[in-house]
Amino acid sequence: MILDDIITQKRKDLEELKRRFPAHRLQQAVLSFKRSKPRDFKKAISAPHGVNLISEIKKASPSAGILREDFQPLRIANSYEAGGAAAISVLTEPHYFKGRPSYLRTVRQVTSLPILRKDFILESYQLYETALLEADAFLLIASILTDDELRHLIQLGLELKMEALVEVHADEDLSKALYAGARIIGINNRNLRTLEVDARSAKQLIPHVPKGIPIVIESGLQHYEEIMEYKSLGINAFLAGTVFMKSRDIVSTMNELLGRDRKWIKGSGGTYGQS
Repeated sequence: MILDDIITQKRKDLEELKRRFPAHRLQQAVLSFKRSKPRDFKKAISAPHGVNLISEIKKASPSAGILREDFQPLRIANSYEAGGAAAISVLTEPHYFKGRPSYLRTVRQVTSLPILRKDFILESYQLYETALLEADAFLLIASILTDDELRHLIQLGLELKMEALVEVHADEDLSKALYAGARIIGINNRNLRTLEVDARSAKQLIPHVPKGIPIVIESGLQHYEEIMEYKSLGINAFLAGTVFMKSRDIVSTMNELLGRDRKWIKGSGGTYGQS
C-alpha cells in the first residue's frame, strides 16, 4: 500500500539525516536558535464566523501525480495571502509529493500567515527540524503513531511553540487523538491506504469531537456547496490544495470555493438568495 511505502521511505530518509546531522546536534541548534515570533495557528483557524481556509502548497500527490508544472512556492504563497487564506500548509515530503523542508522557511519570508508543515512525522527528530525551519504547526497522522508516540509529539510540539494538527480518518483514530491530548483535529476524507475520498468520513466523525476543539476538514474540497454543507454542521476550518494547484488563477479559484463570486439578491419576506 502507498502509505506503507511512504513510511518505509521516510524511515530511510531519517536514518540518512541523522547520520549526516545527529540528533544531539540538531537539538543544540534548536536551543541556540533565535526564531522569529511564532504565529498563532490555532487562533487563525478558529475564527467563529466565515471560512478559515488552510491553503496548501504541493507540487504532486501519489493519487494525481504532478499537480503544477509551473511550481513557484513563493508566488503561490503570495496568492494565498491575497486570496484571504487563514494559514498556509506546505508539503515537505520529497519522494511522493515533490516537497522540500526548506520551503517552510522561504515561504515564511513572504507571508504573515501561520505555516503548517505537512509531512509524515514519526519521531522527535522531525519536530526539532520543523522548529528550526520556523513552522508554526505540524501534521500528525494518528493511524501511523502509537498512543505514546502521539502524546509525546503533541507535547513536544507545544514545548517548541508549535501546534499539532492531528489527522484522523476513523473512530479509532479519533479516540487515540483525544486520549493523546489533541488540541486541533483534522478529519481527512481521503483514506490514506486506498487514496479514495469519501465525504461520509467527516460527517460521521464530527459529532464525536468534543466542543471547543477546532475541526479542520481535509481532502476532496472543490465546490462552494461542499463548504456550506460542512458549515451547517458547525465547521469553519478547511484544508484544500489540489483544487488550487490545478488552477491557472489561484485567487479566483479561492473566491469560487468560498462563494465570493456569487451575487446575492433580496427575496420576498426580507430573505436573500443567490443569483
